[in-house]
Amino acid sequence: MPKILMKEELTELTAISPIDGRYRSKISDLEKYFSEAALIHYRIKMEIEYLIFMSEYPGISLREFNDTEKDLLREIYKTSWAKASAVKEHEAITNHDVKSVEYFIKDEITETSLEDVKEWIHFATTSEDTNNIAYTLMLSDGLANELIPNLEELNSKINNFAVEYAETPIMARTHGQPASPSSFGKEFKLFSYRISREIVKLKELKLTAKLNGATGNYNAHLAAFPDLDCFDFTEKFIEALNQFQTQKIEANLITSQIESHDTIAELFNIIERVNTIIIGFNQDIWRYISDSWLTQKVNDKEVGSSTMPHKVNPIDFENSEGNLGIANALLHFFSSKLQISRLQRDLSDSTVMRNIGLAFAYSIIAYKSSLKGLNKLSVNETATEKSLTENTQVIAEAIQTVLRRENFPVPYEALKALSRGKTLTQNDFKEFIDTLEVNESIKNELKQFTAQNYTGIASKIAKL
Repeated sequence: MPKILMKEELTELTAISPIDGRYRSKISDLEKYFSEAALIHYRIKMEIEYLIFMSEYPGISLREFNDTEKDLLREIYKTSWAKASAVKEHEAITNHDVKSVEYFIKDEITETSLEDVKEWIHFATTSEDTNNIAYTLMLSDGLANELIPNLEELNSKINNFAVEYAETPIMARTHGQPASPSSFGKEFKLFSYRISREIVKLKELKLTAKLNGATGNYNAHLAAFPDLDCFDFTEKFIEALNQFQTQKIEANLITSQIESHDTIAELFNIIERVNTIIIGFNQDIWRYISDSWLTQKVNDKEVGSSTMPHKVNPIDFENSEGNLGIANALLHFFSSKLQISRLQRDLSDSTVMRNIGLAFAYSIIAYKSSLKGLNKLSVNETATEKSLTENTQVIAEAIQTVLRRENFPVPYEALKALSRGKTLTQNDFKEFIDTLEVNESIKNELKQFTAQNYTGIASKIAKL
């Protein structure tokens, strides 16, 4: 995509938003989907494809175009990045962004074989027909080409970690206290599994788009063509657009002037949910690093603290958590705001829609930060082993459960008296087991439990 030139070049030092400054290099590809030039591009694409569609639709009296004319029209939006400023020049005069797109396209086909169809551009449609389809295409492409691939890359790394450390036991914590052990791999797998479920939902979601005029009733269409099958007209146009889409869209046939944005809200809710899952992941990793169960690779050229030379901080996970919080605040607002419009239409959604790229940007920055942090991590098995050894009391659950199986009287209470609030060693349990009135085979069975091997099927789960 050609670089969009500005009167004053934006830099990391002059940008007000860190999206356009500090983090620009991480999300610059998003300008293909969420910049002002991108919005102009998608509006032009909608208008061009709509014009071509009408030339092919039975019952519409627009003449058919030959292949050369179709190529000429499509070349207009394919090169629209370099010509976005021309649309803005029209807007400076008209003070109407969509009408400016119409005038721009008319300029482009002047003195061509298509000059006779100029008044068919933006035919029988309202600005919101152009806008909602443009935004739907924008979100569809941004989701398929940027957000989902970055999310999948992070999730793949989490899952690889799960497999690599499937057999590595760790002491679990419930309520922050020592609990039945798990494995590092299984705890990573849990997050990978949860993220995977949301990725499936993202891929299966179909955003909706409408093409039904000023109040949703096809008034203008029917004024020109009384016998038009309006629903078929919209559905066939959306089908035509889907030839360009990885993430398919579908027609919304019942709307006011605006597309109801319900599926956009659904999309934002899914992203917000997966972001919340990753916030939880970041916080768990932060704690594991704090406990020295995970260690970070040291870059000798980096500084961890301006005053404490020893510091190696988990800044990537902290950065990710903060950016996900911003993204979710935006996503939550978008999903609650965009579903509401006064009567048949108000304009309060317009400025909101222009900001949807911010939520994508902050999310992707966060995914990349978490991925960067994961690439620095390794397991400190000495520390995890020490933690298990120091908390052998967690096998009390195993022992009392086997004693229940053997109908031993009040086994839970016996183990509670032995272990609650105490730190026990393997020898403490051995001495306790020797006092039990059970046969020797059961005593031997009980003595096999250690904090290191009492992990259930954690390793199997990690490899699923």
